[in-house]
Amino acid sequence: MSSDAKSPPPKSSQTVITRETTATANSADAEVDLDVDSTTKLTPLNDEDSTSVLMELDNGTPSMLVISLTFLASISGFMFGYDTGYISSALVAIGDDFGTELTYGQEQFITAATSLGALITAICAGPFTDIVGRKPVLMFSNILFVVGSVIQCASQTVWTMIAGRFVMGFGVGIGSLIAPLYISEMAPPRFRGRMVVVNCLCITGGQLVAYAIGAGLDKVHNGWRIIVGLSMIPPIIQFVSFFFLPDTPRFLISKNKVERASAIIQRVHPTASPELIEMKVKELQSLNNSIPGDTVIAKLINGIKEIHVVPSNFRALVLACGLQGIQQFTGFNSLMYFSGTVFKAVGFNNSTAVSLIVAGTNFIMTICAFFIIDRVGRRRMLLLSLPCMMGFLVLNAIAFHFINIKFEGNDAIVRGNTDVWGPVIIVGMIGYVGSYSIGIGNVPWQQSEMFPQSVRGLGASYATATNWSGSLIIASTFLTMLKNITPTGTFSLFAALTFVSFIFVVLFYPELSNLQLEEVQKVLTGGFNIKASVSMAKKRKHVSHLKKHDVEHEHIDQV
Repeated sequence: MSSDAKSPPPKSSQTVITRETTATANSADAEVDLDVDSTTKLTPLNDEDSTSVLMELDNGTPSMLVISLTFLASISGFMFGYDTGYISSALVAIGDDFGTELTYGQEQFITAATSLGALITAICAGPFTDIVGRKPVLMFSNILFVVGSVIQCASQTVWTMIAGRFVMGFGVGIGSLIAPLYISEMAPPRFRGRMVVVNCLCITGGQLVAYAIGAGLDKVHNGWRIIVGLSMIPPIIQFVSFFFLPDTPRFLISKNKVERASAIIQRVHPTASPELIEMKVKELQSLNNSIPGDTVIAKLINGIKEIHVVPSNFRALVLACGLQGIQQFTGFNSLMYFSGTVFKAVGFNNSTAVSLIVAGTNFIMTICAFFIIDRVGRRRMLLLSLPCMMGFLVLNAIAFHFINIKFEGNDAIVRGNTDVWGPVIIVGMIGYVGSYSIGIGNVPWQQSEMFPQSVRGLGASYATATNWSGSLIIASTFLTMLKNITPTGTFSLFAALTFVSFIFVVLFYPELSNLQLEEVQKVLTGGFNIKASVSMAKKRKHVSHLKKHDVEHEHIDQV
């Protein structure tokens, strides 16, 4: 029997999107008609995000609570970025503070330790947050951030530094998963996409700040310890501020704390009537009850089954994990982690300052993505981003060929002309980072929109774990690849993987912009339905423009 059987019957005038259940998961998908009239209201049976109740709740602007919690939760994103940024300058600045100069292998161990810790907690944090709540888990990550920072600041050996990075990785993994989830569950639907991008902006902002501080402390003895020590300030701010912020209504209702959930919904939607608030609470209660299982563990087991055997859910999983894998295996984090090392090898005197230019490009282009992601569309941004990345990677491969770097032990010997090809590398790096930031740097973090409520947290956990798995592999192999297959071979490999990624997007990634969440599930029913999804997204965008035009005319008439 379908797990949607308990849902209330829909109105006859509405189109209903039902999700495939485990009972029918083994049967072949039937092709579905995606030519939905652009004015039709769709009533989801398993997701609250676009129901008429929520549309009535959604007012013109987000409340101060939503704005505050978005920026405070995005401190986790800032810490994510700050960690990726400061390690680049720290690896250059450490020098012989641990007795001898760091080998490339030790640099990889130090860098990869955070990715390993983040991978572990990214896998565990999803189910754990369903047990104790989003808020306490996010606050716990702040403690891990501070402990990891203290260990690093006090470290006198390489292995102590690795231990500190590993503990900090626990915090990074939790924050990278829970912060976007917390924001998406608290934000009104029409602002959700942009508010999740705020978290991405904080990631790139953290990288920029870390590079700037690293450049300023480049000549200061033990300056890298100051850089690490400063990383304790943001998590302390977030920890204190979260005492005054609520947990999400969805979690509270799952624990039968209905009155508290109702009060929070009222704060998120201050202009909504008590009747609409009550309807929303009942809606969330029915959604919680629609997930099979009497206990959290039973629901988790059923969720794992559902995400793998329900075809539309599995397609969403392939897309979410695929994009996160693309984000890592096209090589971006190799620049974030080791740009200082690379620019030092090329021969730049202040390699950290040059890295600052790269981080600044990343931040500026992420701001551009914030303004155009819903207007241009996710698919089009990826189809623009990936070919440009590939072109700049090829340019870097050519430049490194003529610079002709040879690695002997811990030394990089340059035998070519850096006066000509050094600036080419900088241009190539800036172009690559800009292309990355406008597309694949942001789109994968919209992963929650692909999954229905019943498996959203689990799906996000899978996708985030994929991201950190890729980060771990890149962090632990990049410098080794530079030595063994040369910089030209390394960047050529990244270019080839980017080409494969482009083919993946062309063949499998549908256009999800302007679609309601239940429409996304319909798109993924019976296939990836790329052409139909593009058509549907265009219709939704057209209707949105018409509504905006009508509102503007109504305002003019009133004036």
